[in-house]
Amino acid sequence: MGNIGGNKDAVIQVKRVVQDDIGARNTEYADAVKDIKGWLDLSDGDAKHLSYNAKIQESTHIFMTDYRELKYQENGKPEIRITPENSRMTVDGEIYEVMLYDDPMGMHEHLEIYLKYTGGR
Repeated sequence: MGNIGGNKDAVIQVKRVVQDDIGARNTEYADAVKDIKGWLDLSDGDAKHLSYNAKIQESTHIFMTDYRELKYQENGKPEIRITPENSRMTVDGEIYEVMLYDDPMGMHEHLEIYLKYTGGR
């Protein structure tokens, strides 16, 4: 397996619901996978085929990086699998919603992460 490298630094963050001092539940994000190097490219999103996957069609960018297991464990809690539903990604400080994690053909060679730009830092 080769090293993809890249010119962008990324972090995968997982969503956590925490309770504050007065009992209100708030959503925050914790860094789950750090030091990810990869390539970020703009995605067209203008599919010409009607059967095109909607999650991919909604994507604004694609991030390519070396394969890694997407799991997270926090302070003695059970390990969780990182999914698009429980995570987001920051690339060079910019925030992206994760639409899809793709391990093409299950070969564990690289990951293609389909993203939707949400803005902000």
